[in-house]
Amino acid sequence: MYDAIIIGAGPAGCTAAKTLSENGYKVLLVEKFKLPRYKSCSGQLIKKSLDLVREYFGEDVPDFTTCAPAENRGMIFTDDKGATFRFEQYGLNVWRSTFDNWLAEKAAKSGAEIRDNTSAISASESGGIVTVTLKVERIYTEQARYVIDCEGAVGAFKRKLLNITPQYILTFQTFSQGSIDLDHHYFYAFLQPELSEYDAWFNVKDDQLVLGVAVKDKSKIESYYARFISYMEKNYGLKIEKQLKIDKWIMPHIRPDYTINYGVGRVLFAGEIAGFLNPMGEGISAAMESGHHAAVSIINNFDNPDSICSDYKERTALLYDYMKRQWNLIARMTDTFNEMKV
Repeated sequence: MYDAIIIGAGPAGCTAAKTLSENGYKVLLVEKFKLPRYKSCSGQLIKKSLDLVREYFGEDVPDFTTCAPAENRGMIFTDDKGATFRFEQYGLNVWRSTFDNWLAEKAAKSGAEIRDNTSAISASESGGIVTVTLKVERIYTEQARYVIDCEGAVGAFKRKLLNITPQYILTFQTFSQGSIDLDHHYFYAFLQPELSEYDAWFNVKDDQLVLGVAVKDKSKIESYYARFISYMEKNYGLKIEKQLKIDKWIMPHIRPDYTINYGVGRVLFAGEIAGFLNPMGEGISAAMESGHHAAVSIINNFDNPDSICSDYKERTALLYDYMKRQWNLIARMTDTFNEMKV
């Protein structure tokens, strides 16, 4: 019997696991993939993320998790009319596989039990106990007083639990050798509707040029990507010498009502699966913050489950307002996101 089973060893799950285990709770953290697991992500840690790592994990992000250039100096947006906006802010450029694995190791050192290569299939609640069905090479069950679902956008566990079909944004990006006339220390977002159905982006990781587009209709990926590459060649001197890798991923489609799924019964949701996601896919800070607050709500209401979701909602109120302000900022920058104005 565990006090909590946490699904997903990303920033949300690792933060929740560490918070609970360091406070004396018996925690099982399950991860679908083998650790360290790959994650398609820009890997840009903004200042808020760095501050949360220091607060929740007790030290700064270690150098071995970073890639070149290690220092990220901010974001540069190009709006739908071609105007640019610079947001200068110190951050770090990390590989998510290494960074997330470091977070998982910190959770394990605090006492959390970790099982990778383990999928959470379903859950049922009875008599104050949640029975979670897990699968490795065989199907078996574990029991806990509470579950925190931190799966990320994929959300197979949540879909079965709530019988819902979420909306996704599809991302497509390539890693290439080559050159470009842009400062590698920045993350670039392009909001012109002719380049994507959401946004397009460029950044650099260990001298690899990362170029991507996000769409709602997967049949349009190749045409939007071709347009984006042509745009970057014409405006920034992009020259691709060799394509190294192609990435495809999904992220939640945040809607204007900003609906957050806090939980149902003894199951809470944190991070992207809950609906916490900032513009341009910045989900790391929101994941850590919501994962921490979900854990604290369990700690403070362990014997009063009826109060947990309302407590969790109250604790994440500032995070929710921050997320809406960020979307509002982007909406005022470009008509592409006009519906997100608040």
